[in-house]
Amino acid sequence: MASMMRMPALLADATEAILSKWLVKEGDSFVEGQPLAEVETEKAIVEVPAESAGILGKYLVAEGKNAQVGLPIAVLLATGEDASEIDKLLAGTTISVAAPTPTVQVQAAPVAAVAAVAPVAPAVPARTGRLFVSPIARKLARELGVDINAIAGTGPEGRVVKADIYAAQGKQGSPAPRTSAPVVSSNPSEAVPHSRMRKAIARRLTESKTTVPHFYLSAALIADDFLELRKKLNEWTTTKVSVTDLILKTVAAAYADVPQANCIWGEEAMQFFNTVDIAVAVATDNGLITPVVRGVEKFRLDDLAKATGDLFGRARDGKLKQDEIQGGTISVTNLGMYGTDEFYAIINPPQSMILAVGAAKKKPVVKDDQIVPATVINFTLSVDHRSIDGALAAQWLEAFSKRFENPMWMVV
Repeated sequence: MASMMRMPALLADATEAILSKWLVKEGDSFVEGQPLAEVETEKAIVEVPAESAGILGKYLVAEGKNAQVGLPIAVLLATGEDASEIDKLLAGTTISVAAPTPTVQVQAAPVAAVAAVAPVAPAVPARTGRLFVSPIARKLARELGVDINAIAGTGPEGRVVKADIYAAQGKQGSPAPRTSAPVVSSNPSEAVPHSRMRKAIARRLTESKTTVPHFYLSAALIADDFLELRKKLNEWTTTKVSVTDLILKTVAAAYADVPQANCIWGEEAMQFFNTVDIAVAVATDNGLITPVVRGVEKFRLDDLAKATGDLFGRARDGKLKQDEIQGGTISVTNLGMYGTDEFYAIINPPQSMILAVGAAKKKPVVKDDQIVPATVINFTLSVDHRSIDGALAAQWLEAFSKRFENPMWMVV
């Protein structure tokens, strides 16, 4: 029989989400597990799969619209049912059917009149290949009224990214959404509305800094053997192992040495874990997201490289699943590629720690009472003092340091 498809609760504290895109047309059939729609949360664009096979009878929420969690967003029909079942289901309810997007008919002006107003713009050449667009860029183009087909992308493999939309905005004459802001100086400024992800980042990190008692430990570690091992590994593997992959394995090994640290704080009890799930900070067009690599201790290095490559790529494209952005007891954040020596990161609740990774730089160090050059990386560990005391955190960082500076354990 006909049933309602409802807006899922994709985040624990979410009350609403945006129906970003329908993936199945009205009247089309689908199978169990097939994605029916893309829903935009504060962290990612998530595909909502079908719980069973059927037919998508009618949209109740249009693309780009907000919907409260738990409210109906579509009518689903069982195989063999017809559209009459939709009316029966909706009878006696106050639910309205999503109105189709109106098509605006524009009457062509005489050629002479157009020429008198402005010169004819050069035609955009027809696109011959597939158009690759990040989900965030596609949504932004829709909001700003930018013709995405007229844009040459600057991202990987010609992908259209958010910056391309803003760049094309002025050329196509589409006004940007703006809000009025008080003038505080003679310097011109522009107010750009916050994205949902930026609001979420601000809320969660403010909550973390004001409610989680942070303390910090740091270690400057010699990285020459670590980086040499990566170089040797990549001479023999088809899937290139990154510095991040090796750091994740080292973090997991430190938890094996100090399992008491693999925990998070709860209001009623401490929760301890038997596997190592590590979140990794990934910069995207729309903000920072932290996909979680699960069971890192079980991965071979080449398999870990494949898993992280896929996970981080989908994070940048906004294609993560909901369970891939939740959980973990620690995050790893790396700003070394920007030349940052060291920094103090904010814990991502409810995790207990976050490890900040600085740049690898040549520095003088003391070895065997001699000053010699070495490659050094600064690591800073931010710790939640509610769940982990200073001595325990120091033991964990000591275990990490020993493993990092003596990395041959990874291949034995």
